Amino acid sequence: MAEKNSRSFTDIVKTYGSQLLRFVKGKVKKTEDAEDILQEVWYQFSRLTNIDELENAGAWLYAVTRNKITDSYRKKKDESLDDLVGDGEEVDTAFPIRQFLLADDSNNPELKLFKDIFWDELMKALEELPEKQRRVFMLNEIEDKTLQEIAEMENENLKTIISRKGYAVKHLRLRLRNLYEELKF
Repeated sequence: MAEKNSRSFTDIVKTYGSQLLRFVKGKVKKTEDAEDILQEVWYQFSRLTNIDELENAGAWLYAVTRNKITDSYRKKKDESLDDLVGDGEEVDTAFPIRQFLLADDSNNPELKLFKDIFWDELMKALEELPEKQRRVFMLNEIEDKTLQEIAEMENENLKTIISRKGYAVKHLRLRLRNLYEELKF
């Protein structure tokens, strides 16, 4: 039984190996990255307990390959944030804009200009919010208070604070969408 699976695995690698490599190379910039992605695909494929139960090995391989390419893009985006932030600083991937805004811009006049524009637009957008929504957003995002702490400070229900923050975020997303699109790297 193991010999049959081994033979099937070898046959599938021979059949799809070069096709998958070409597919991945068409989606990523570096050959080394393509080879790494393909290695991850073959590793995942080798972990299947019964290859014979796959109805369409090619479809499965291409689906896994697409997922690995997507994972690679996400990883590269996180790495590019690491490059932007100075050495020794951690990147907050849950809210990467915060790290971007705190990044050292002393050697990058374009980054400084963009940050100045962003802060100006953010302050204008915050002024458009009702006072209570603006206050919750500022306390949570700028002063780094938890929503629970804000609820206690404001003597409000936590759900009310969450709602206010949600409305503020929705408004800011709409208002700052164009700047966000420019920020994507």
